[in-house]
Amino acid sequence: MPSSFIAQLNDRFAIPGVAEILPGNGGLPKIHISLPAAEAEVYLHGAQVTSWKPTGSPDVIFLSERSQWEEGRAIRGGIPVCFPWFRNKADDPKAPSHGFVRTKAWELIALSHEFDTVTISLETQSDESTRQFWPYDFRLLHRITVGSALQLELAMTNTGTTPLRFEEALHTYHRVGDARKATVSGLDGTTYLDNTDGNKEKVQRGDVIFTQPTDNAYFNTNSALELLDPTLKRRIRIEKSSSLTTVVWNPWESGAKSLADLGDDEWTQMACVEACNIRANTVYLAPGEAHTMAAKITFIPLSR
Repeated sequence: MPSSFIAQLNDRFAIPGVAEILPGNGGLPKIHISLPAAEAEVYLHGAQVTSWKPTGSPDVIFLSERSQWEEGRAIRGGIPVCFPWFRNKADDPKAPSHGFVRTKAWELIALSHEFDTVTISLETQSDESTRQFWPYDFRLLHRITVGSALQLELAMTNTGTTPLRFEEALHTYHRVGDARKATVSGLDGTTYLDNTDGNKEKVQRGDVIFTQPTDNAYFNTNSALELLDPTLKRRIRIEKSSSLTTVVWNPWESGAKSLADLGDDEWTQMACVEACNIRANTVYLAPGEAHTMAAKITFIPLSR
């Protein structure tokens, strides 16, 4: 990305002392936010949050040290936006995993500062590159609000003349001190599909405990969840709306070795808990209709 383009973005959108647009890793433009309550970084590449540090806390977001910072490649870690399908495309094995928007450069359309928060609005839409994999017309807006909480809104509009269906996910990589000691509460009694076991239908009993490769899709989930991290002495509260699926994922040692952009031991530092609408919870939109999925992440220190 030309440095002159990034400088123009900064001249247009920067908020002195609060938000600036800078060359990031690989020269990709990133937005750096600095507030009394938190710091954050968001890349235009994929409209992807790569860091959120509430004041006094280590980063809540995991980012791989081996991530590949190139146009056309996904950033490993952060909060990728998966759309319009999740995992592999069922009818096209050559299509990019998790859709095509996480590897696109999104357009920055607004940057605003109000009270103790900053809101970043990024947009992408259908074009020739998307239609080769998915024939529909759409507009996708990602609104990210940084403050003492991190709030995400993914707004999809069907701008075409035919109805469509799509899957979506805010594929959040949470940083943990040790995944083997972390737990996820709030899913007890929920039906899920276990992607490590042929997508067999199972029922969660108690908290989710990471003891092996985990890739579970929980359906009809609405309540708030908490990721307990005793190593970093914190709880991460995850709330969401217009999302009926929650995915919990950790590749474990065996899965990490198959990912070139994830260090062999980095799986111990991450736990993905994702707001989604996938499979049976696929979203249907008629022409002109819109749908917004939202998530809110809050940091809660454990009492010492």
